[in-house]
Amino acid sequence: MYDSLTREIRITVTPAYLEEESAPEDDYFVWSYTIQIENCGAEVVQLKSRHWKITDATGQIHEVRGAGVVGEQPVLAPGDIYEYTSGTPLSTPSGFMVGAYQMETTDGEMFNVNIPAFSLDCPFAHRRVH
Repeated sequence: MYDSLTREIRITVTPAYLEEESAPEDDYFVWSYTIQIENCGAEVVQLKSRHWKITDATGQIHEVRGAGVVGEQPVLAPGDIYEYTSGTPLSTPSGFMVGAYQMETTDGEMFNVNIPAFSLDCPFAHRRVH
């Protein structure tokens, strides 16, 4: 589990390798990640957009930007928790993701919330220490 706190918004990420959806013989590896967004602050916020940087084991970076998450733009009052699960494929047996959510207060102020970097590792891949 990975977590970070930005401006009283806690982001917790739990990744999981999806063996049944992966095809290592075809260089196709799939992970799910469950993200919990908790408003630990005193103001109401709305998640407006996301920005991801997904890096595979060769250093290839794929960026994803878009409105909301899983088709939603949740509003979180103080104490609220929003959770969703999504996924990503890679052509390598490991990689990592990092990103940010853009939030908006009821006053119209926009701010970014960091999504902690998290590792995507196939449990069956051979690892070497450099």
